Amino acid sequence: MRVLKYLLVLIVLVAIAAGVAAYLGAGRVYESYKGYDTAEVFVEVAAGAGPATIGQRLVEAGVVRDEMTFRGAIWMSGRARELKAGEYHFDSAMTPMDVIDKIARGDVYRRRITFREGLTIPEMAAVYEQSGFGTAADFRKAASDASLIKDLDPDARDLEGYLFPETYALPRATPASALVAQMVGLFQKAVTPAVRDGIKAQGLTVREAVTVASLVEKETAVAEERPVVAAVYLNRKRIGMPMQADPTVIYALQLAGRYDGNIRRDDLQFDSPYNTYRYPGLPPGPIASPGRAALEAVANPADSEYLYFVSRNDGSHIFSRTYEEHSRNVREWQIEFFRRQRQKQ
Repeated sequence: MRVLKYLLVLIVLVAIAAGVAAYLGAGRVYESYKGYDTAEVFVEVAAGAGPATIGQRLVEAGVVRDEMTFRGAIWMSGRARELKAGEYHFDSAMTPMDVIDKIARGDVYRRRITFREGLTIPEMAAVYEQSGFGTAADFRKAASDASLIKDLDPDARDLEGYLFPETYALPRATPASALVAQMVGLFQKAVTPAVRDGIKAQGLTVREAVTVASLVEKETAVAEERPVVAAVYLNRKRIGMPMQADPTVIYALQLAGRYDGNIRRDDLQFDSPYNTYRYPGLPPGPIASPGRAALEAVANPADSEYLYFVSRNDGSHIFSRTYEEHSRNVREWQIEFFRRQRQKQ
């Protein structure tokens, strides 16, 4: 009889303890918690990880108070099967229910990487490596996969010119191949039906249009000048005049590992198919990645007869129709301008 009495008391105590635990647990799932001392922590949820493993990682990182609280939150949320793999970023106190919601939504941490207009593949590869995503070699290898652009440019040997300059938000472990595919995808969207119609109206292939756009991108950053610069190169192409574009010489020297930041007179005769001072017509392909505005400028160039332009040394250019006009502009804005600058010193 006494044993039965003790057993009943024990059962009651266990029930009370379970009730208290349940009460406390239910309260804690809505209680904000931050158990890490650093400004932020990252938690990697591996593919195929179950709720128990995920809860353990969150507790170890100080994101959730304890595993029992996490189990209670999972049970109450009913989202055990929704938890998604990825890297998650935490930088403030959160309730276990909010933590579960974040992981169930797949709100993985993303870092930003920006490629500005006018970069070459090696320059983009350097940005990729400097941003901590991977090695430059990995990016260059991914950018050599010309199959990604075969539908638009069957002659492409790599993706030079087709990696769209933009700011990309990526999970930290994004491989170069996935980023490159995304960049090509954005380029394809930028070549809208209207742009394609404009390219066709100019009598250009997509490859030729992107090549001209890359020249435009390298020559000017002034928005209103882009259609005019495009017109200059298209006018030269139409009449069989050499492109004589300094950026193509730079690109040729870069490919050969000989560019040191300056173009010398002898460089204008450097033997490369990309050197448009030595070889007529457009270079074999794009020399950089043009942005949307440069592509649109080639599809809709200015209605002008300009064949020449020279820098005003402030980022803008002065345009001319004849070589005589151009010679006067060169004297004014290059020879005399720098002579005056030296005199002021």
